Parts: sequence; C-alpha cells; structure tokens
Amino acid sequence: MDLSSINPLILLASIMVASTPILLAGIGELVCEKSGVLNLGVEGMMITGAVCGFVVAVETGDPALGFVAAAVAGAVLSLLFGVITQLLLSNQVASGLALTLFGLGLSSLIGQSYVGIKAPPTVNFNVPLLADIPIIGPIAFRHDLMVYFSIALVAVVWAVLKFTRVGLVLRAVGENHEAAHALGYKVVRIRMIAIAFGGACAGLGGAYISLIRVPQWTEGMTAGAGWIALAIVVFASWRPWRILLGAYLFGGVTVLQLNLQAAGVNIPVVYLSMLPYLVTILVLVLMSASRSRAALGAPAALGRTFHASQ
Repeated sequence: MDLSSINPLILLASIMVASTPILLAGIGELVCEKSGVLNLGVEGMMITGAVCGFVVAVETGDPALGFVAAAVAGAVLSLLFGVITQLLLSNQVASGLALTLFGLGLSSLIGQSYVGIKAPPTVNFNVPLLADIPIIGPIAFRHDLMVYFSIALVAVVWAVLKFTRVGLVLRAVGENHEAAHALGYKVVRIRMIAIAFGGACAGLGGAYISLIRVPQWTEGMTAGAGWIALAIVVFASWRPWRILLGAYLFGGVTVLQLNLQAAGVNIPVVYLSMLPYLVTILVLVLMSASRSRAALGAPAALGRTFHASQ
C-alpha cells in the first residue's frame, strides 16, 4: 500500500470530472420534480444518451454533435414517459422503472457494434489567467467545457426558480396543480416541458460518461449513476446549490475508492466499489430519520396524477 502515490491535485480535479454526469442528471431531475413529476427513469435516459451521443460522435468525429444527439435522445425518451404519465395517467413510479429497463435494453441493442471503439478526443479548456493560479488553477480551471456548463446550469436553474415568473409558475404547478389549473396555467404542458428538460440533462450526463470520462462505449456503463442522481435530489432537499454539493460529495467518494484501489489498499476491491452506493444509502437513511426534515422542500404534488376534470 502506497498512499503517497495519490496526487491531491489530480484527485481534486478528478472529482469535478466524476461529479459532472451526476450533477447534470440531478439538476434535470430537480426541475422535473419541482413540477410535481417523479421520474425514476433517469438511469434509462442516461444510458440512452450515452450510447446515442457516442454513436453520433464516432460517426461524425465531432463530440459536440454527440452531446446534442444525447440531449435529444434523453428528451425524446423522457417525453415517452410524459405521454404515458401525463396524458394516459399511468402510475409515475411504475412508468419510470419501465423507462429505465427500456433504456438499458435499447442502449444495449444500439451499442452492440460500437463496443471497444474509442470516442473522438475532446479538448480541455484552460480558463485564461485563472488556469495559471497555483494549486487552484490545475484543480478548477483546466477542464472540458461540460464541467463549466454543468455548474453554470445549476446557477441558471437556481436563478430561474427563485427570481422569474417561469420559476414561480413551475413551482406553483408542483405545489398545487389544481390551483394552478384554476388560475389558467396549462399544467400538463408545463410538466411535459419540465420532463423534457430533465431528460435532456440526463442524456448529457450519460454522454459525458461515454465521451469524456471513460471514453468508450460499454454496456451498462452508467453503473447506477442515475439512481445516485435521484438520491441527490432528496439529499439536496430540492435546492439547486445543494445538488452541486451532493454531486461533488458522491463524485468524491467514487474517485477516492478508485485511488485507494490504485494505491493498493488492503481492502477487497468489491468493498471499495460498493463505497459510493453505501454512502448513498447512508445519506438517505440519515435524511429519512427526521420525516419533516426529509420532506422539507419536497413539492406537495410530487408524484400525484393530474387531470383537468378533477
């Protein structure tokens, strides 16, 4: 065991990279849940975005087009969930689980002929001046653009929810859809938009894994990241900036266990691999210890079916 082989600067920089897929999926799910819709299909949308983004990037040689395709794929899959739950009024929990299973199967089918192929390279963006700052520069300002986009997206979502009429309407629909409908707001339309946004973000998160973090296509490569994103929304009490904190916490645990494996720590690999998921369960248990605290910030109409005739 040689812990001196772990470079703290590389470790901290790696946390930002490892956290980005979870952060993108988590902030998208937060917006979806703020509208009152519980979509448990995040894992399915992420893996679909991963394979679609990878295929398009490989065929075109352009990772940017791959990310666009991933966002579209995630949004389309989420709209399928939206049609089933918002128009056909199916159970949201069952439909979300079915969406995950569908996404896993579809991605396996699409990606069969792309296993082992390398994704086209992406270039890191060094932020002028800031990238040259000792210690902080290499950690925070020498990443690819998607890392900065994910942080900016959190800021935009926070600002929209807190300061704009759009955010107010979205939160109103999530808190009391009957009252919002009585005021003339198109509840189903608003929720469909929120669902599509969440799907696009999940697709981007999946594409980040297959195009940048790995970068190659492997069946099931999201490895539960969508479920962790769902847990982070609860951990964050449905607050955008806490999503950022939660994503970096779980990303840090993931990177730490990989570095401990590389350093030869005398702990079975299977136990280290379990660490991110054990931490996820532990956090949820602690949050659930106080029911009032766990429910703080949860939209009142979350998971409830809406029909205009109600």
